[in-house]
Amino acid sequence: MANKLSQYYAPTLKEAPKDADILSAKLMLRAGLIRKTASGIYEWLPLGMRVFRKVENIVREELDKIGAQEIILPAVQPKELWEQTGRWEEYGKELLRFEDRKKAGFCFSPTAEEVITNCIKRDVKSYKQLPVVLYQFCIKFRDEIRPRFGVMRSREFYMKDAYSFCETEKSAEEWYKKFFEAYNSIFTRCGLKFKAVEAESGNIGGSFSHEFMVVAKTGENAIEECVECGYLASDEKAGKKCPKCGGKYKSTRGIEVGHTFKLGTKYSESMNAKFLDKDQKPHPFIMGCYGIGITRVVAAAIEQNNDENGIIWTKELSPFDIHLITISEDEKVLAQANLLIKEAEAKGLTVLWDDRDKQAGMKFKEADLLGLYNRIVISPKTLKEDSLEYKARDSKDATMWKLSNVKTKLNDLT
Repeated sequence: MANKLSQYYAPTLKEAPKDADILSAKLMLRAGLIRKTASGIYEWLPLGMRVFRKVENIVREELDKIGAQEIILPAVQPKELWEQTGRWEEYGKELLRFEDRKKAGFCFSPTAEEVITNCIKRDVKSYKQLPVVLYQFCIKFRDEIRPRFGVMRSREFYMKDAYSFCETEKSAEEWYKKFFEAYNSIFTRCGLKFKAVEAESGNIGGSFSHEFMVVAKTGENAIEECVECGYLASDEKAGKKCPKCGGKYKSTRGIEVGHTFKLGTKYSESMNAKFLDKDQKPHPFIMGCYGIGITRVVAAAIEQNNDENGIIWTKELSPFDIHLITISEDEKVLAQANLLIKEAEAKGLTVLWDDRDKQAGMKFKEADLLGLYNRIVISPKTLKEDSLEYKARDSKDATMWKLSNVKTKLNDLT
């Protein structure tokens, strides 16, 4: 069954709220993808959730391909685990700390290195059980001093975090490369233009890391690229000259959507998490950590793909495959709409049907705001020509599809 816009919860706004301080936030609020609950905390509405889930499923498919296994870790974590690594005090005020009714200390997870290391420490004892590579999707909370940019830098956010536990440096590096390649596949499948840059490890720590940046003029991060050899680094990591060839940098702007870290033994040593080798000697696990901000990817996609009329979704992230608009309640129009929906859904295509009793101009304007990848219009005028009107959101021009050729044309949209 197609989703009828007359019954779909997609409350649009003519104007964005005054506190929306970046284009993606304005468009997400206007298009009814999100609503603000409190500073840095947002509700995700049905259209937003459909994009959200598409990103999540792409990530899941690519990580499953490389052999990672999905789990769920607790968002509420005990103080004593964070004390073992020293991060209970080091993390600062971004860590939301609280006590339960028994006065035991807890925090709301901003990341999960301590919990996952404790999990592996408990159950993995031998080198024969390695490597172990796990990932989860989870709500995180970081009490940002000044939340801004909508879901781009919110306090509560949804991310994928993954962790590898290996016996040797060679194995750890192999898994780092697997995640690096998986991230390239993920962001390519999302239809994004991005760059992977060497970066500082920050609060997570470790020997080296890469940030995956979606290229956008509105990005808050600088990407430094050597004009001679193409070496890429964040502005924090770059230095004055390229470390590879000594060349000069050119700068672009980017939005961080993913980060990979080679942690080494930072957490396993501090938490005494060890395995026994073939000679029964204990060694700390060699770890890696890999994050993707799912909510950030949605916002970054909008920052990269928009025009003066609204969002332009990539084919892969469009919340529905087809935005169907019917003009008039004419029986022939409705019959053709139902036939189109049946044929589209038989091919696995999803349809959002604007069946509302509204002016055509208003329907077209909202269609541009929502930004679905394909738009099809059925009206008495098109049916007089035995046709439908088709327009891709990223195209200026509409074309006519003959009714006799609709099935073939739909094949091209799959």
